[in-house]
Amino acid sequence: MAFQCQRDSYMKEFATSVVSCSAAELKLESNGKKEKVKGFNVILKDTILFPEGGGQSDDHGTIENIPVLRVTRQGPEAVHFVSSPLKEGQEVQLKLDWERRFDHMQQHSGQHLITALADTMFGYKTTSWELGRQRSSIELDTVTVKAGEMEALEAAVNENIRAHVPVNVQLLSLDDPAVEKVRSRGLPDDHAGPIRIIDIEGIDANMCCGTHVSNLSHLQVIKILGTEKGKKNKTNLIFIAGNRVLKYAEKSYNTEKSLTALLKTGPDEHADAVDKLQKTVKRLQKSNLTLLRDMAVLIAQNFKNQPDKDNFFSLHNKDGDNEFMNIIANEIGCQDTVVFLTVGEEKGPGLFLLAGPENVVTELGPRVMELLQGKGAGKNGRFQGKANSLAQRAEAEALLREHSRRRSAGEE
Repeated sequence: MAFQCQRDSYMKEFATSVVSCSAAELKLESNGKKEKVKGFNVILKDTILFPEGGGQSDDHGTIENIPVLRVTRQGPEAVHFVSSPLKEGQEVQLKLDWERRFDHMQQHSGQHLITALADTMFGYKTTSWELGRQRSSIELDTVTVKAGEMEALEAAVNENIRAHVPVNVQLLSLDDPAVEKVRSRGLPDDHAGPIRIIDIEGIDANMCCGTHVSNLSHLQVIKILGTEKGKKNKTNLIFIAGNRVLKYAEKSYNTEKSLTALLKTGPDEHADAVDKLQKTVKRLQKSNLTLLRDMAVLIAQNFKNQPDKDNFFSLHNKDGDNEFMNIIANEIGCQDTVVFLTVGEEKGPGLFLLAGPENVVTELGPRVMELLQGKGAGKNGRFQGKANSLAQRAEAEALLREHSRRRSAGEE
């Protein structure tokens, strides 16, 4: 069965009726985490909301102003997941998120065009593709591409867009001889009904269930951004089509303006300016590390030279690192002295080091790590690691100081 969205990809509103509605659960992503959401699976007599498939994501839209959270295909049916129930037999109005749909049409038809010409021009077969949120990728069955090939492919693609080539949809039965001549990566196991063919006149005929433009001119333009090394000796071609090219150009221009204001140079000098800045930063970082090492030695020597020093030393430095802490611990010597060092933001994440007599470090290291909400390990009189929060550093220091006082008094 072909859905209304496949018969007319440009229809934005549609009246139909509810066939069934049943309680269901769905895992939806929220703030990077997948959460189970309770709702209802609704099957309609027909739909303009495309269920995910063929490398294309599902449509967004509403049924009677109720947001459709997911559309999936189960055999010949499209299943719409909604948060509120609908009555069987109820007449309903569907509204499509056209901006999302048209974007998907442009990217998907663009992929068909690129795939066909990459094969015709260079013999590069497409093994898979992915419709991304910002850019899409086509996996080509080649280890690498030659210089100039992508530029030639992009030129050919856009020449066909300017030629206003029609894109037609054909429905063929499985036993139709024409099916043998169609490009395909196979049918899903649960496929039912006729075979749907997307025919770009004179360029390509391909089995596909997705929504497509009716003419290549509706793609507007395609930009091949480049290629990347793929998996298993494949090459990934990265592209954007249609309105995404306009958004990419706008974003690039705004970035260019911001860099011009920050770097005080024209766009052609941005790369050189950033290169100079990076080299300057590296020199400053090297100088800073040298100063930190020197400071670590001076801090340790100052403690050792105190005539009334006790057997406990504690220090926090915002700008230090592991090397800074280890220099101090090495210079002080930890046979008799407990050294507690932290670096990082005072109330935020950082690093910690506890050094001293092995029995003391073995006993108190895990307790200090717990207070700092950290992860670490210890051996040979040292316990160090990462702290997720230094907010309780004072409590950790108090614990160690009290232990050292009792040890000096012979209570430990």
